[in-house]
Amino acid sequence: MIQSYKKKPTLQENYDTIIIGSGMGGLATAAILAKEGQKVLVLERHYTAGGFTHIFKRKGYEWDVGIHYIGEVQREKSLLKKLFDYVTDSQLKWQDMGQVYDKIVIGDKHYDFVKGVKNFKKQMIAYFPEEEQAIHSYVDTVFNAVRASKNYYISKTLSPFVNSLVGGYLRKPFHKYSDKTTYQVLREMTDNEELIKVLTGQYGDYGLPPKQSSFSMHASVARHYFDGGSFPIGGSSQIAKTIDPVIEKAGGTILVSAEVDQVLIEKGKATGVQMKDGKQILAKNIISNAGLITTYNKLLPQQTVEKYQLKKQLQKVKPSVAHVSLYIGLEGTPEELQIPTTNYWVYPEKGDHDSCVQNYLDDLSQPFPVVYMSFPCAKDPDWSNRYPGKSSIDIITLVPYETFEQWKDSSWKKRGEEYEDIKETIAQRLLQELYKQLPHLEGKISYYELSTPLTTEHFVNYEKGEIYGLDHSPSRFRQGFLKPKTPIKNFYLTGQDIVTAGVGGALFSGILSATAVTGKNMLKKVL
Repeated sequence: MIQSYKKKPTLQENYDTIIIGSGMGGLATAAILAKEGQKVLVLERHYTAGGFTHIFKRKGYEWDVGIHYIGEVQREKSLLKKLFDYVTDSQLKWQDMGQVYDKIVIGDKHYDFVKGVKNFKKQMIAYFPEEEQAIHSYVDTVFNAVRASKNYYISKTLSPFVNSLVGGYLRKPFHKYSDKTTYQVLREMTDNEELIKVLTGQYGDYGLPPKQSSFSMHASVARHYFDGGSFPIGGSSQIAKTIDPVIEKAGGTILVSAEVDQVLIEKGKATGVQMKDGKQILAKNIISNAGLITTYNKLLPQQTVEKYQLKKQLQKVKPSVAHVSLYIGLEGTPEELQIPTTNYWVYPEKGDHDSCVQNYLDDLSQPFPVVYMSFPCAKDPDWSNRYPGKSSIDIITLVPYETFEQWKDSSWKKRGEEYEDIKETIAQRLLQELYKQLPHLEGKISYYELSTPLTTEHFVNYEKGEIYGLDHSPSRFRQGFLKPKTPIKNFYLTGQDIVTAGVGGALFSGILSATAVTGKNMLKKVL
C-alpha cells in the first residue's frame, strides 16, 4: 500500500535501493529491482504517486495529467506490452481506442490516422494520391530509424571500457537518423508541405516542431502508434496501483509527501538521502528519477556537482517546452454527449508548424500553434462506473514559461488576480477551439480549470514547468552522459531524460537503470 511520509510509517534500517521520484521511470526501475529481490524505497514529494501518470480529482470529476494514450500495448509480442506486464504482474489492462487514434485538423480539413500500417498508408495515399511513393518511403524510414535505436540504447548500459571498444559502432546507425531534423528527412522524400504538416501532426507528443526535432524522436512516436492507441482501464492511476504490490512483495515501499532535500555522498559514493525534515535514510544504491536538471541543481551537494563538472553537462541540454492544460468537466455521459475516443490535433490553416510556433511565441495573441484534445471519459470503459452521468475532457497547448514567470515565488492557488485573468483568457480561447470542433458541447460544461507551467513546476519539480524533461533536438542524442551510470559511485539516473519523452521512454529507462545497477541483462529477462 502506498503510504504517506507524514504519517511516520515504519521504515527499514537499510534499503538496497532508494529511488527519488515516482514517475514512470522510477516505478519501472523499482519493480524490476524488486523482482530481483531488492528492497526498494520510492520517495515522492507530491501527495500522490505516479509523476505524469497520476490523476487528480475535483468537483466530482477526475483528470489524467499526462497519460492520454499509449501505443504498442495491443500487440502481445511488443516490448512495451511485455514490459508493462512484467512490472505490474500483468494486472494492468488496456482498452483499444478504435480505428482512428489521432485526427489531424488543419483549418477546415481533417486527416485521420488509422490503426495498422497498411491502413495508415492507404488512408494517407487517399488524401495525397500523387504522394504514394513518398508515403511508402516515409513509413519504411520510420521503421529503419526505430530498428537502429535498439543498439544505441543498449550502448547506454555498457561499462566505459566496453563502450570505448564497441559503443561508437553500436551508435552509428542510429545517428544517421538522429543527427537530422524531422523536416530534413521528410523534405528528402517530398516537397508537399501539407503532407509534411500532416505526417508531423503528432509533434506535440514530444514538444518540438519538425525543423527543430530529431527525426529519431519523431520516428519513435510515429511507430509507437502505428498499431493504434490504448488507454488504461480504470484510468492512468492504475499504473502506480498495479506496480505498488510488486515493490511491496519484496519488502519495499512507495512513500508520498516524502521530499528529499539532498543525496548523501561520502568519499565520492552515494550512501543515502537526507529528507526535508532532516531524517537520513541509507541504501546501497541511490537512483534519481527527478530529471537531470533538478538532480544536478537541487539534489546533489554543490561540491559533488563541482568535482565532477556536472554543470558542464547541463550547458549541453535544454529543457523541453512548457504547456497549459485545460481540465473540463461536463454533465452527461460520454454517449449522450457524443464524445469521441479519437484525439484531436488542431493546427492553424496557414504556415508550417515551425513558423506557427514562432509567430505565437513572438505574439501570444496569434493563433495557438497546436491544440491537443483528449477525451479520457470515452476511452476508459470503466469511467461511467466511477463517474455516472459525467464526462471529462483535457485540452493542452504550448505556453512559454516566461508568461507566468513573475509569479513563480507565489503559492499554488494564491497567485493573484492578474495571474487568474491571464489563465481565464487562455481557458476561454481553448474552449472556443473545442466548440469549433464539437459545437454540440457548448453550454454543457459545468466546471473547468487551467493548469500553467507553474503548476507543473509545483507538482513535478521541473524548474521551467517543462513537460518532456530535456528537449529532443538532434544534439540531445549525442550527449554520452544521458545514461543510467553517473561518475558518482552507486548513484544512478532513470526516467525519460536517459531515453526519450513519454511513458514508453520512461518505462524502458527502467530496464536500462536496473541493468546498470545489477549488472544483469534485464532486457533478456523481461523478454
